[in-house]
Amino acid sequence: MIFAATSSKDTFVDLNISILAWLVLGGIVTLLIAFDLWRHRDDHEPTTKEAAGESIFYVAIGLLFGAGLAYVYGSQAFGEYISGYVIEKSLSVDNVFIWAIIFSSLAIPLKYQHRVLFWGIFGALVFRGIFVFAGSALITQFWWMLLGFGLLLIFSGVKIFRHRNQEEEMSHDKSLKFLKRFVPITDQYDGHRFMTRINGVKMATPLLAALVVVELTDIIFAVDSVPAILAVSREPYLVIAANAFAILGLRALYFLLANAKSKFPYLSHALGAILVFVGLKMSLSHWYHVPTILSLLVIFILLFGAVALSIWKLRSDEKPTSAST
Repeated sequence: MIFAATSSKDTFVDLNISILAWLVLGGIVTLLIAFDLWRHRDDHEPTTKEAAGESIFYVAIGLLFGAGLAYVYGSQAFGEYISGYVIEKSLSVDNVFIWAIIFSSLAIPLKYQHRVLFWGIFGALVFRGIFVFAGSALITQFWWMLLGFGLLLIFSGVKIFRHRNQEEEMSHDKSLKFLKRFVPITDQYDGHRFMTRINGVKMATPLLAALVVVELTDIIFAVDSVPAILAVSREPYLVIAANAFAILGLRALYFLLANAKSKFPYLSHALGAILVFVGLKMSLSHWYHVPTILSLLVIFILLFGAVALSIWKLRSDEKPTSAST
């Protein structure tokens, strides 16, 4: 078998991961990255139908991998993986909306946005892997780090609850100032290239500026999302797999949801509540382990509750307008 493990209902699953298991995961991720690069080898504007189809495809791949875990290992590994997957996917929705603001503020043409996101997400996979192993090692050696990570998540959850676009724009300005310290930036495009030469001077195009901002934004988000997943699983293999499959579908999700933030006014509240919940769960986990199924149930209730309330609010706001016309 690829996996061997021990577990009890009051503890996280403990897997003995073989090299073959890591090769299988790495192989699937590599194939998906290569497929995406081939699929978007030409610069074109993705349609809503195309984005919806790709989103369904990536979600299906993530669920199929989870089904494989359940078959080879059992329900607890699947439960921890799917909990991490849902947390990462839900928290990434806020990241998608911030990407929309970044591209809008930098006036990046739609046909070039996928290229920026491809390399941005490729970098995100690398950084998430580093954060996962570092976080797991710290928690293993120093149990009190659970309290630190837990409090960080609670603080982040409260901050997201009070989310403001002005704060996002200030963060973008700081990222651009950081890039300008190392290389001059031009407002001219050279196809989909990140660097160009103008009058013999090598300069960064707006695409590189957007890539740097996207990458730095994701690193900031990883500070929240990685500890959040470690609150539901301490097995690096499951955490990395959940991160990878959730992140790989973000490009398609962006083109599907980028302009839908106004349709879900309560979504940020739900994301903040999820972070507060997993922060409390992590803070208490040294003394009490919240069952995985309960964590998953709370997350689903918060997400679907936010969507339902958002739809109800929009319909209520439309009624006076309809009545007056």
